Order: sequence, then C-alpha cells, then structure tokens
Amino acid sequence: MNQSTPPRHAIVIGGSLAGLLAAAVLAEHATVTVIEADPLPEGAPAPRRGLPQARHTHLLWSGGARAIEQILPGITDDWTKAGAIRRSLPTDLVSMTAHGWIPRCEEKQFNISCSRDLLDSVVRARVTGLTGVSTLQQSRVRALEGTASRVTGVLVDTPEEAGRLLTADLVIDASGRGSRARTWLQALGVTGIRRAEVDSGLVYATRIFEAPAGAHELGFPIVNVQSDPRVPVPGQTATIVPIENGQWQATLSGTRGGQPTGDPDAFIPFAQAVRDPIVGELLEGRRPLTDVAVTQGTANRRIYFEKADLPDGFFAVGDSVATFNPLYGQGMSVAAQGILAVRTLLRAKGLEHPGIGREAQRAIAPQVSTAWELATSQDILYPGATGMKPRAGTGLLNRYVNRLMTGATTDEALTAALLKVLTMSTAPTHWIRPSVVWHVLRASDRGALKAPPLTAAERAVAGLDRAPGTTSGSGTGTGPTADPVGPADAVGQAR
Repeated sequence: MNQSTPPRHAIVIGGSLAGLLAAAVLAEHATVTVIEADPLPEGAPAPRRGLPQARHTHLLWSGGARAIEQILPGITDDWTKAGAIRRSLPTDLVSMTAHGWIPRCEEKQFNISCSRDLLDSVVRARVTGLTGVSTLQQSRVRALEGTASRVTGVLVDTPEEAGRLLTADLVIDASGRGSRARTWLQALGVTGIRRAEVDSGLVYATRIFEAPAGAHELGFPIVNVQSDPRVPVPGQTATIVPIENGQWQATLSGTRGGQPTGDPDAFIPFAQAVRDPIVGELLEGRRPLTDVAVTQGTANRRIYFEKADLPDGFFAVGDSVATFNPLYGQGMSVAAQGILAVRTLLRAKGLEHPGIGREAQRAIAPQVSTAWELATSQDILYPGATGMKPRAGTGLLNRYVNRLMTGATTDEALTAALLKVLTMSTAPTHWIRPSVVWHVLRASDRGALKAPPLTAAERAVAGLDRAPGTTSGSGTGTGPTADPVGPADAVGQAR
C-alpha cells in the first residue's frame, strides 16, 4: 500500500495456525482482523479451547517447516529456543513402516517435535505482534455479507454486540474442521460446492509420560510402529515423540474394530500388542503426567471450493478446505504450503486484483490434492472404511509404491525418496523420476533390519537391557545396531 491507496482490510475467520499464517501473509497488503470464537492464550504455551486435538502428537514435517520459515523468518529458532526439538530424519527416527524398519542414516529431511500448544504459541506471538494485525476474540461469525458474486464482509456476534457488520476487501475462512463456510456461501446463493470423505474409523489416544533421565540429553529418537494397510485387519499404531520439558508424548491409534480407549490400564498393553512391542516396552514403568486423551471423528474430508463458482473476495484455507487422518501428519504442512502459494500470488497481483479470492483458492488446491491422495489411498484399504473408492489404475501405482517402500528399508537412495514425499518436501511425482525408478527396479528387502534400530546408548538410557522384573521394559524384540550418523543441517538445507 502507498499513501494514495485507501487502506484495505482483510478478515481471517479463526485464530488457528492456518489463520495466523494467513494473517501474516495478508498483513503485507492490508490491515487484518482475526476473528476467534475462543480466548487466545497469551504468554506460556497453553491449550486453545477450539483445538481439542492439540492434546495429541503433532509433527511438523520439513516441507511445512520450510514454508512457515519463509512466511515468518526465524521461526525455527524461536521454536527451538522455546523448547521444541529439531529432529533429523531418519537419523533421529526409529520407525517400522508397513514394509519394515527404516535404517537410520545421515539426514535426508527433518521435523519439529513439540507440543501443539508450544508450536502455536510461538507463531501466535509473532503474528499478533505484526503491525496492522488485531484480534477480535470470543466472537463468532454468523454469516458472510455480500452476494453470490462478491463477499464484502461478515456479520459477527461479539461480547458487546450481536450481528455486528465488519466490512472487508477479502475474507478468509480458517475456522477449521467445523467450518460453516458451505452454509454461509449457500445462503448467498452459491451452489455446487462438492464434498468428499474417506473414513477409516480411526480413533487415537494420547498420554504424556516423564522421559527417562538423560534421554533428552542423549537425543532419544522418535519411535514409531505403523500398521500395514495391505493386511485386512484393523490398523493399529504406537508412537513416542520426545517433546519439551523432558517429556514423551505417546499416541496410539486404531481403525474401525481395533480402536484404543481412554482406559489408562489398557494404554501400555495396546502399545505392546501392535506389530512390534517396542513402544509399549519403552513406556513400561514410566510415570504418566496426564490422563489419556481420546479423539474420534478423524475422517479425511475435503471441500472442493476451487471447483465452485466462488464469489470474489473470499477463499478458505487449512482444515476448512481439507482434513486428513492425523496419523500422516499432513495438516499443518499442507496449510502452510498453501498459504505460501497465496503469498506468491498476492505479491504478483495484489489484493485488489479482480478474482484474487478464486485464484487463491486454486493456488491452494495442488498441495491439498497431494495430501488427499496419499492419505485416502491408504485409509480406504482398512476393514470397514467408507468413502471414495480408489480410481482405476491405482492398483499398479500401489504396487510400485510398495516396491519403493520395501527398497527404503535397505537402499539409502530410496529412504531419501520416501522421506522427501512423506515430509511434504516434494510432490509424489518425484517417485517416478528416472533416478528413483532405477533404484525401485532393483529394490529388495535383503539385509533389512529385523529389530528396532536403537543404539546401545539409547537402549541403556531407556532401561531396555535391565534384568527381568524391573519396571523399565523387558527389551524383547529389540537388537543392537550401528550408531546413526550425520549432523543436523540448518532449516531448509536438509540433504
């Protein structure tokens, strides 16, 4: 904006991570009002009432972290100073995929490990401190103002006034899984907004434990046992993520017919009963710091806003557009990458460009489509899953990907290719590059690890090698491996 241009105003509905990132991008072009239904926590990390899933494990993949770093330079350092842990992948990862254990080698990608409360608090402090960004808290949007051709603002109920009209040049819906945007748009006469869903019936349960003394200082890895969707049984997983304050955040999940419960006495036995018992063994005897938090309603759901004739002056981001099975850790990264694409568009054309909202919605769609295909192609395979069936030809593609994932257990080049896509650092088309295909054609599980690749030092600090009868796990199902190698790169510079 320059002095001859009248000030422009943008409204962001929802103080979610996606909403805050959208506000940061829009602040380059307008004053921004973030409307949030609940009070936003201030200061130290604290739960946000409108985000109950924050109690569960959240991993910000390198693809998403790089996008947020571009929107908010220096945010990675801010996270780590606040207690988050930057983890090299697969160096700091002990993961059993559907095809076996991933070998630990020098860094290919990375993630940011911490509680969702910490992650959000750091972003919120940065964004709300930006010039021109303000928040309207404990306020609920009642409707969009405008017509089927143009949105001009919102009607909002605030603590002081019901039905208050706020005008805006652009309105962005970032209100999340419970978004009412389709209803609001239909009230303006907008039709043809298609919705799709794939639901595996997944339920997930999380409990935080005190980590063993010295585990954080040692750099204890993320430990994860995944399910195998090729086997026609409920998919069950178990994961430990070291987070801030010397804690282990443990999450269990199960699809329809094999879900975990909120029973604290059943938590560790469930973890011991998945495809490998290592997570349960690591948790045995650890002091729990919280109750078990359980979340249902985890279906993959997508609203095809980009295919509808949206009114100008409106678009949606984040979970308002698509929600994914949380096991894949895609939501935050997809939202951040989509908003980064919007920033590129706004910088090229400006907020006042005719049809900018519709173009922004289309700019978000490729990131959403990638994550949607990755998540739903797996979830629909589980017993009792409902929703869209795989498209014709996906069987051949799945066989190729299965071969790639098998190779990733023995071939470092395929480990890198797998992680590059799973961390949202590149599109799945990377998997059909000639250099990757060459390795896939030679893929084999010969020499694959037969046990979790924990180092001797990690096994010792976790107490896995103690005599039977102690309270730190039996150590069954584990075996020695070489120490992982490779120093962590700076953000955005993973090999």
